[in-house]
Amino acid sequence: MRIARTLLDEIIAHAREEAPNECCGMVASEDARAVQIHRAVNAAASPLRYEVDPHDQYRIEMAIDDAGRELGAIYHSHTRSAPYPSQTDINLAFHPDALYVIVGLAGDEPDVRAYTIRDGQVGEAELVVEG
Repeated sequence: MRIARTLLDEIIAHAREEAPNECCGMVASEDARAVQIHRAVNAAASPLRYEVDPHDQYRIEMAIDDAGRELGAIYHSHTRSAPYPSQTDINLAFHPDALYVIVGLAGDEPDVRAYTIRDGQVGEAELVVEG
């Protein structure tokens, strides 16, 4: 997926604002290009896991659908560990066509990675930052 630097910066800002808890949200896309960031509430309010608030999830998915866009990615942060899907992340990956973007905040600088998660299998995905 291609993403503008400004949109990626929005995701990173969200991750920093929610720390020490994990943040979460969704990315609307058109033609494999991110076009809008939708922040969501982490209903788990935890530094160890995220759970998209069900009301936010419904609202966001309807807004994406109503706009004729696709759910391009689901994002969240890892505040204490590397930006790699945990077993919990893998178990709760119910959108096989979306990318899973993780912002790692454990180091000095944010480390953003993207993955596909299908049938419990994790694959690295390319996140092309534009601008």
